[in-house]
Amino acid sequence: MKITALVENRSDGELKPKHGLSFFIQTEKHTLLFDVGPDETLFENAQKKGIDLREVDTVVISHGHLDHGGAMEQFLRVNTKAKIYVQRKAFDRHTCKLLFFQANVGFNRKLMKNPRIVLVDGDYQIDDELSLLIVKDSAACRSGANDVLYENGQKDNFLHEQNLLIREKTTALIVGCGHTGIVNIMQTAAAFEPAYCIGGYHLYDPIKKKSADESLLCEIAEHLAAYPQVQFYTCHCTGQTSFDYLAAKLPNMHYFSCGNEIELVSRI
Repeated sequence: MKITALVENRSDGELKPKHGLSFFIQTEKHTLLFDVGPDETLFENAQKKGIDLREVDTVVISHGHLDHGGAMEQFLRVNTKAKIYVQRKAFDRHTCKLLFFQANVGFNRKLMKNPRIVLVDGDYQIDDELSLLIVKDSAACRSGANDVLYENGQKDNFLHEQNLLIREKTTALIVGCGHTGIVNIMQTAAAFEPAYCIGGYHLYDPIKKKSADESLLCEIAEHLAAYPQVQFYTCHCTGQTSFDYLAAKLPNMHYFSCGNEIELVSRI
């Protein structure tokens, strides 16, 4: 299994950084994308990496925000075969509160009618290699960065967020923003014994430009310390300050920048 970050907030090389997320994943059975980023950045960076997005057979959109699914419509024009798996609730009205008004951060609902969009309600098994997990209880270690996000005019409960579990020679848990909390996500996926967990933790508020409090980061680090066998790769909405704190506490915590590649190997 090989994972390449094609869209991410920062870049260590020639690829263009962008606030958003997209992973290109090659498995034994699939060539897939986890999220597609907000715009044409995915296509520009894929071309630079020599990746042909026309060969992608499966797409998973983690949740209903534009920085993760904004390029869906363009992808459907470029690629003529891939199915795109999205939680049905991801097409609800999603907004971000900016001072006294709410800005739209959601998807075009017309895309729901596209025959290649697979609308999912809760956990879903794609095949024996790929499955989708939602988190129903997101109470532990809740990030205050979620407070500005709304669904249909109410505070978002993030039941539109799904995580991808890939099981082959090793098991990988792929996370989008981790709005439901990385602690809760790991507890939900623990039965599958993932060897890798890759994705964002939503510990940075880009509106207020504020990182999570140290008390929350300490609590998260204490919980994640229970998984010394898991290699954590975080990115996107975790934020540099939060990553630095967690990495100082957890030797198995790494950053996954745009253009980086990970070869996932089986645990001995």
